[in-house]
Amino acid sequence: MREPDPRIVLGLHRSRYERRILTSALDLDITAIDTSFNYRGFTAHTTLADVAGDLLPRFTLSTKVGFFPAADQDEHSLDPARLRAALEQTNRDLGLAPDVVFLHNPERSLPTPAAAARDALGGSCATLAAATQAGLCGVWGISSWDPRPLPGLVDATLPRPAVLMVRAGLLAGIDVLEASEALAARWDLAPDQVWGMSPFGGDTTDPVWGRLDPRVFIADADDALFALQAAFRTAFSLPEVGRIAVGTDNPSHLRELTDALRYEPDDSRLRTYRQLLRQRTGRQTD
Repeated sequence: MREPDPRIVLGLHRSRYERRILTSALDLDITAIDTSFNYRGFTAHTTLADVAGDLLPRFTLSTKVGFFPAADQDEHSLDPARLRAALEQTNRDLGLAPDVVFLHNPERSLPTPAAAARDALGGSCATLAAATQAGLCGVWGISSWDPRPLPGLVDATLPRPAVLMVRAGLLAGIDVLEASEALAARWDLAPDQVWGMSPFGGDTTDPVWGRLDPRVFIADADDALFALQAAFRTAFSLPEVGRIAVGTDNPSHLRELTDALRYEPDDSRLRTYRQLLRQRTGRQTD
């Protein structure tokens, strides 16, 4: 029997929340899933519990809080009381305490000036840290789609997250990559404490994947390697992350992703790629 491979997290952002994709993940020894308080019109947790409540103890479950229902459209908030209430509801809806809770895109609600932003970020981080101590989750982290405003706000007064989730892959952009790395460094997080997300830029059918051949970034590429597999494997190095959350409702696609893990990225070509990205923005190279 194979040991579970922690490098793939089954993301449920656009999932249909069908039981078969969860059982297929377990068959492939993928034992981590990621969802959010606001997914599926704020019904993700109850749907997950209804569809696969008996399976949930077999997974490491991560979720996120930060978005809330509103009359016109979803709204984002770093208000500690609202975050705590969302965490308590998460536990009720899932029927268990999630293993990881991320503060969802804190950059969305940061006030100005920087001192106020630091206070707001610190208060929300303290709320998740307290919730962890209270048993509402195993550990807490930060999930940021655009981490660029965050590194400058982190100092020794802020609670330290156990996990950071950021965009990863060839389409993330050099500013996002470097901000992610700076944020991880500020909190002294090792690569296995950093998760990637959106390795295909949110859309595997984007025409860019027909023009770009990511296999050039794989050191041991062979004829069995598909372009999207190469893009996925490359994403573990842009930035360096220990695992990646990736969504699919197709068991065959999920198997292809697990097969991609046997390949190794070409570090030299990836360094060159980073240099080209910096040059394109008019910045100095390493």
